[in-house]
Formats: sequence, C-alpha cells, structure tokens
Amino acid sequence: MSIFDHVQNRFSRVQQEEMSLQEYLELCRQEPVAYATAAERMLEAIGEPEVIDTAKDPRLSRIFSNKVIRRYPAFAEFYGMEEAIEQIVAYFRHAAQGLEERKQILYLLGPVGGGKSSLAERLKLLMEKVPFYAIKDSPVHESPLGLFSPEEDGELLEKEYGIPRRYFKSVMSPWAAKRLKEYGGDITQFRVVRLYPSRLNQIAISKTEPGDENNQDISSLVGKVDIRQLELYSQDDPDAYSFSGGLCRANQGLMEFVEMFKAPIKVLHPLLTATQEGNYNPTEGMGAIPFDGIVLAHSNESEWQTFRNNRNNEAFLDRVYMVKVPYCLRVSEEINIYKKLLEHSSLAEAPCAPDTLRMLAQFSVLSRLKEPENSSIYSKMRVYDGENLKDTDPKAKSIQEYRDAAGVDEGMEGLSTRFAFKILSKVFNFDNHEVAANPVHLLYVLEQRLEQEQLPRETFERYLRFIKEFLAPRYVDFIGKEIQTAYLESYSEYGQNIFDRYVTYADFWIQDQEYRDPETGEFLDRQALNEELEKIEKPAGISNPKDFRHEVVNFVLRARAQNNGMNPSWQSYEKLRGVIEHKMFANTEELLPVISFNAKASTADQKKHEDFVARMVDRGYTEKQVRLLSEWYLRVRKSQ
Repeated sequence: MSIFDHVQNRFSRVQQEEMSLQEYLELCRQEPVAYATAAERMLEAIGEPEVIDTAKDPRLSRIFSNKVIRRYPAFAEFYGMEEAIEQIVAYFRHAAQGLEERKQILYLLGPVGGGKSSLAERLKLLMEKVPFYAIKDSPVHESPLGLFSPEEDGELLEKEYGIPRRYFKSVMSPWAAKRLKEYGGDITQFRVVRLYPSRLNQIAISKTEPGDENNQDISSLVGKVDIRQLELYSQDDPDAYSFSGGLCRANQGLMEFVEMFKAPIKVLHPLLTATQEGNYNPTEGMGAIPFDGIVLAHSNESEWQTFRNNRNNEAFLDRVYMVKVPYCLRVSEEINIYKKLLEHSSLAEAPCAPDTLRMLAQFSVLSRLKEPENSSIYSKMRVYDGENLKDTDPKAKSIQEYRDAAGVDEGMEGLSTRFAFKILSKVFNFDNHEVAANPVHLLYVLEQRLEQEQLPRETFERYLRFIKEFLAPRYVDFIGKEIQTAYLESYSEYGQNIFDRYVTYADFWIQDQEYRDPETGEFLDRQALNEELEKIEKPAGISNPKDFRHEVVNFVLRARAQNNGMNPSWQSYEKLRGVIEHKMFANTEELLPVISFNAKASTADQKKHEDFVARMVDRGYTEKQVRLLSEWYLRVRKSQ
C-alpha cells in the first residue's frame, strides 16, 4: 500500500456515518459502546494492562515491595510514572462506573518539565481512537439521548432498548430545542452521526489557555454571540450564538485547560456547573448547554499553592481529582527518557560514550532527592533504582524507610528532564569536529551551566558536591576499568601467569610444604610463600588472607575436575580477578606504553596500542574519544 492510499484510507475511516434516530436506538440495544460516556471510551482506548508480579523479579521486588503492578501499553514510554498513570486510569475507571469522579476535574500537578503536558497529549490522542454518536449538525456534538426526558422516557427506553437510566442525564441544547420546535415535536426528523474525536477539527477535544487577566472572560469556555448573525436573529437566539468555547467543543470528549490556576476564578466558574450538573449557562439568555465530557487541567505547584491557600476557592478545590506527576526518581528510567528524546532527534545516530547517559541521569535524580539522615544520598539513589546494597553499604536503608522520611513531596523539586536534555544537546555539540557525547565533556558542561543558572548559593554548592563527590570519582574508576579491560585482553597471558602462580603458592602454603620453582630451582619455605602471596593480596586490601587462600584453592580444585585437570581462566573467579587486576595496575606506568598516544618505541608497542584502540571502539567509543578519555584518565591518576 502506498503512502497516498494509506492517508486516503485513514481519511475514509473517520468520515461521518449517518443514520436515523430509530437506527441509533437499535444500535444501542446491540452495542453498549454506542451510548458510552467519554470516560468509558477512554478506558477502552487505554486497553487492558500487563499485570506484573514484582515478587518474581529481584530488582522490581525491591522497588515495588513485592506488589502486583499494572503497566499499560498505551503509556509504555512514560518511564517511571507507574503511580501517576495508575491514578489517572483509576479516575477514568471510577468515572466510567458513574462514581463521584465523573463530576470532578482531573488535575495533574507537578514541577516544570515533569511530563504533565506529554500525559495530556497522550490522553487526547487516546480519546481519538473510539468514535461516539451525536445529533447531526449539533454545534456541541450532543448525545441523541439528550432528546429524551430522563423522568418521562427513561423507564421506557431502558425496558425497550436496554439503555441504563444513568445515561439519560444531559439536557437538550438550545440549538436542539429550537430544531425540535421547528419539527413540531417530531424527534424522528433528527439524524444521528458517528464521529471520531479530533484534535485537528476540535471535535470532542479542545484546549483552553488562560488569557490576559484583565480582559479574559468566560466566553473562552462557554462561547459567545456571533455579531455577524445579529442581522438575522435576535441576541438570545441559538442560531446567533457561536458555540466556540472550550466546553462546547469538548462535549462528549475531553477539554484540556493549560495552567488552569493562572486564570481568574470568575473564568473557572462554568467548570463547576459543567462537571457537577452536566450543563452550563451561555453568555446570553438561552437555555443551558449540555456537557458530558472530561475536564483535564494541569499547572505547576506554585500556582496550585496560591490557589489552594485562598479560602474563597474551597468549593472548587472539593471538585478536583489531583494526580501528582513528580520527576522520575529512578536512574534506569531516567536513562530511558533520554534515549527516547534522542531517538526523536538527529542525534539518534551520533556516538554516545558508555556511562554518559547514566552519569547525567544520576546527577538529575540526585538533584530531586531529599537528603536522608545517617545515610548517603548516593546510596539512596541506588536503592530507589532497585539495587541491593546490603553488602556494600551497611548504612543504606530500605526504599520504604527512605520514602517515609522524605514525605509525599519528594520529586517535586530539582532539575527537570528538559534541563538535562539541554545539557545533553550541548555535550553532543561540544567538539567542533565531531558530534558525539562523552562523560568528560558532560562534567565540564554541567559545571559551566550550573554557574550560569544563578541558583541559590546553597543549591549551587549541593549540586557541585554531587559532581565532585560522587560523579567524577566514580567515573575515574569506571573509565579506568574500561581502559584496563581493553588493555588486559592483550595481556591475558600475563594475568593467567599471575593466577597460576598464586594458586600454586597458596596450595603449597595451605599444605605447609616447601615449593621448588621448576624454572629457577629456588626453594620457597612457608614464610617465603606467604610473602609472595601478600605481594598480590595487600594492594587489593584482602583483610583475611587465610580464608581467601582456602576459598581460591577450593574453587580451582573443583574447576580443574571439570577442565581436564587444567586451571580455569584467571578471569573466571570474580574475587581473585579483582586482586590480580590490582596487582597488574598498581602502577599506572605499566599502562602508559600501550594506552598513550605518543610515538611508540617499537612496532610491537604500536601494534598493542592499535589493538587497544580497536577494542575501545568495539566497546562504544570513537577513536577521538579514546584519546581524550585515556589522556584525561592518565592526568587524573597522576594528580591523585
């Protein structure tokens, strides 16, 4: 199918389907979706969740305390927002059941750049998926059921067509009342159309923003008189009225009110009657206009606090269903957010050195966390990400302890994802000759940007501490490990020799036997063996060498049985591998001939250097980054 056919088919699919009122009622008998409310249609569009038993996944079990959680494919790329999304879905579920939520405004509260607008856009997109039925030509897309009286016709319609009485709650619009009068009470003359909600055409979806405080009035919500029609109709005639307000357009759908609490309170009053009573008054002396939809509002916390602290707004506050949308507090999910943003930009293919996104995510999350007592904020960040710190940090608390101490407002302050992405954009474009990102440039750009932000002194120093105390030192370790691993692959024989010698010495030491070196003929007694073993153990800080030696020898003896009597690879036993790496890299000078980019003394050194660079490139670095990061690492190590 060509792109032109594809667009044509999409256009054809959403075209109006017309039917008589009688045919519509017959359809209601067969398909309840024909009279479904906006909340019910939204639930259908969201679809069934994926149910996850977190007890089966160690990381998730730590984050969610073994609870069963629901993840909705419709919100798959809203990372770290499980709680907010579950509350939003709960709102629609309760509203669909006809509970109190159907009379309330869905209000998203969160810090700037936290994802409120993205959630609102996704809800509007979902609203477009399921069609609804309306009276043909109605300027407010009203339900055909509004033509019937709940008191007088409800029982008969429920009996004959199976439509529950709770669906007969909206009033007839002034426009429909005028048409009915013209038809002499013959409602069969009304036609019904199937419509798809549309953001583009403002059918059952609208967006309202606060205007100028001095001259904004309720017409942005309820519409106003079209002065061009006053030549033909009187001022209170429905045909002279422009049903252009946000509530008019969003009937049977969803109205988004951006930065709602920036609008004057008088402008918000129609929302109360629209949500509570299902109708609202126009600006002229006509009858009430029906509203059977969802009002979705969002704003930042400062506006909410100002509004909430005003005692005059109590009636309004009671009609708000608030969902907090805090910043992401899990490093892994924050990284996914950056990846998603990069995918939607031309930087998607640009090289990004390992650990760049993780470092930025860690900095962002640290800025959002509340400092814990008697524990490191870095450990708290790792616990929030589902890591198990039982063995590495005895002071680390459980995720629930951290949350209880931090309170419900954690994540409502700090640096936004938008700020982080601006930093990332600058890092990618830092080098004039190569569009690529690496952690060294990130550290530099971060410090520069923080100085320009003119943050409060205390905040600035706290953010700077995160860089100096947590990010930079850990990156030195990380890049050191990367360089060493790439270097080691050309020195695997050297590592194996140290391993084999250590195991032999340890075995003879345990058996309290002298050892004769087959190459030199030298005898080593137990004391001499101990000294040789300590040369390897001490640089790695082995606190209980006796137990460590027994452990290693037992492991090797078991491994030999499955390896034809040969020693296993020196990298096979994690604890000893770390010890050998310490031995190999106790002196940075050993690395220099291979990793430095200076002229090489021999072709053998040049070959080793080229192999090292090639392996670093395989690990995700560009050649230019290998040079930059290696030189940075050697410089930092020298200064320590």
